[in-house]
Amino acid sequence: MFIQTEPTPNPNVLKFLPGRAVALDGSLDYRDIEAAAASPLAEALFEVEGVASVFFGADHVSVTRAADGPDWSGMKAPLLAALMDHFVSGAPLTRDSSGIEGHAADDNEIVAEIKALLDSRVRPAVAQDGGDILFDRFDEAEGVLYLRMRGACAGCPSSSATLKAGVEQMMRHYVPEVQRVEQTL
Repeated sequence: MFIQTEPTPNPNVLKFLPGRAVALDGSLDYRDIEAAAASPLAEALFEVEGVASVFFGADHVSVTRAADGPDWSGMKAPLLAALMDHFVSGAPLTRDSSGIEGHAADDNEIVAEIKALLDSRVRPAVAQDGGDILFDRFDEAEGVLYLRMRGACAGCPSSSATLKAGVEQMMRHYVPEVQRVEQTL
């Protein structure tokens, strides 16, 4: 098995491409070792010194290193070993299905249109950089769309530019009810 690595726009995040499906039912984000208990792979990755968070996308794993931790040259080999061990073993990604992001069946027409645009136009582009962008809520009265950035996009210096220059302009064009896009944590 060969696992490729790619840098991301966020210098503290490295993207790992195992060449197979990772999280097909939705992305998963683990921000600490306690949350990682839901995933054998996330737990193994957090055992590597300097890991601050782990994100699973459809075909990749993004690992964020602590700003004050070791550099990538010291972390890459143990991370690759943990990934290789997991994928070769055939173990499941999670111990249960908790935490997988999905769509609510009771979304109104505007929210459904926003989510469809995010899924078809925004999320694939953001996934190329090792991250994800998720619908949080839409305030119809104010016209404000709240989104959550995850993976390499969370804390990335260019994430606010992505939201304002890219996502906000597109949403305002296709969904006139959206007046502004804001990031939630």
